[in-house]
Amino acid sequence: MRLVLLGPPGAGKGTQSARLTEKYRIPQLSTGDMLRAAVKAATPVGLEAKAVMDKGGLVPDETVVGIVADRIEAPDAKGGFILDGFPRTVAQAEALAKMLRAKNMELDAVVELKVDDAALLARIVNRVKETLASGGTVRADDNPEAFKVRLDAYHAQTAPVSDFYAKNALLKSVDGMAPVDAVTHAIDDILESSRRPAQTS
Repeated sequence: MRLVLLGPPGAGKGTQSARLTEKYRIPQLSTGDMLRAAVKAATPVGLEAKAVMDKGGLVPDETVVGIVADRIEAPDAKGGFILDGFPRTVAQAEALAKMLRAKNMELDAVVELKVDDAALLARIVNRVKETLASGGTVRADDNPEAFKVRLDAYHAQTAPVSDFYAKNALLKSVDGMAPVDAVTHAIDDILESSRRPAQTS
């Protein structure tokens, strides 16, 4: 099961990824985690990434895709993987598709969690209030203003990614505002239907 999970920050991707990981016994792959691991392991692409990051630059798409390419060859990813937070742009989506083709792999599905921006912002406001009320410390990026910037960036970059996968008949949308269990069931239904053609061939 090879899956891309799309959705804005706060949509519940982490929760659903954890459930999918448990059900299908496949790893959730975060580009941030993979970058850090590759740098730590001093792999060729990791060293490339480190050189760029040390100068304060953004790691180029081809380097990120190279890190993903290495990671999905690991034993724990033989049965599949969940890509969370990648691809973020159409260029990354195209590079990912090219890399998978070279490995004779393809995605089973791209699932997008559709959520209401106003509801997400309200969640953040409530979370900040609850954190402050309990005497906790609010993270710098966990405030409505910073969150809105992240949300706007997501829509600007990733809306075209959704269109890219829709044109390739891979995109499936799920109501991310539904209860957590209902979202899980909806994703399960999508993944089961995407597996059937392969099983009957």
